[in-house]
Amino acid sequence: MKNEQIVLAKRPEGIPGDDVFRFEDIDVREPSNGEVLIKPLYISVDPYMRGRMSDAKSYVAPFELDQPLHGHVVGKIMESKNDAFTEGDHVVGILPWQRYITVTTDNISKIQNSDVPLHLYLSTLGMTGQTAYHGLLKIGQPKEGETVIVSAASGAVGSVVGQIAKIKGARVVGIAGGEEKVNYLTETLGFDAGVDYKADDFAEAFEAAVPDGVDVYFENVGGEVSDVVLQHLNTFARVPVCGTISSYNNREDDIGPRIQSILVKTQALMQGFIVGNYADDFESAGRQLAEWVQEGRIHTEVTVEDGFKNIPNAFLNLFEGKNLGKQVVEIEE
Repeated sequence: MKNEQIVLAKRPEGIPGDDVFRFEDIDVREPSNGEVLIKPLYISVDPYMRGRMSDAKSYVAPFELDQPLHGHVVGKIMESKNDAFTEGDHVVGILPWQRYITVTTDNISKIQNSDVPLHLYLSTLGMTGQTAYHGLLKIGQPKEGETVIVSAASGAVGSVVGQIAKIKGARVVGIAGGEEKVNYLTETLGFDAGVDYKADDFAEAFEAAVPDGVDVYFENVGGEVSDVVLQHLNTFARVPVCGTISSYNNREDDIGPRIQSILVKTQALMQGFIVGNYADDFESAGRQLAEWVQEGRIHTEVTVEDGFKNIPNAFLNLFEGKNLGKQVVEIEE
């Protein structure tokens, strides 16, 4: 069997170019006692990976130069020397970008229900869904009738956030780029309104969409979009900060309006979070998310790129707004 891996060849400045990724031929290593050999079926690409390509201090260690990049992977066990796993089992875990992966089982878990599309374990039934669930419900705490705003609302996390907010009885306004994505929010996901941040009249259109102000703002984007939304916070508003994708490829520091006066005047809570902090509740949250999916109350859109060689391209799509919902790569058999 031919094996191949993708390593970080250099640390990017700005938007990563092709020279950031290097494909290398490697051997398929036979598993030792306690190990398994995995064939990836789906590989997730996520915006947070851009931060790990730099060596700036962060909440997680950076990717190492000349070492494989890695992230969440759904795969199939090809050979097992661990009694807890058998050939044919489907698993999910944080694994390197390789065509075949030989690892211990510390960082993988068995997928118990293969009756749903397996790529859901990289989106709604995986860390994406957990991020949406905990950020919104633990920090945002939407109440029935409140107004919830979601930026990057057609993306992997944002689309789930908005649907959970609707389940909780909130009025939901999504922010997305382009008419097609805005229509997707209202016509497919059931958002109450959508606003196109690419439109020239974005600030005016957003103000019209929130006549009663903003009670919860689920922050995925930062930048100028955030500057507009924060002007409309209600008293005691809550702002879970999940990410700031607008600044990930900036070559210089992202400088914008100072927000302290807004927070003081509104007595709002603005809190960044890391989904791993809620690991103790992943099991119960996962059951609830699966129930909502099975009931048809959460719709999941997935943008699929085909082929191992196209992983870098799929990653770059995230920063060009080309994906709808979760971006994954299906690895050819």
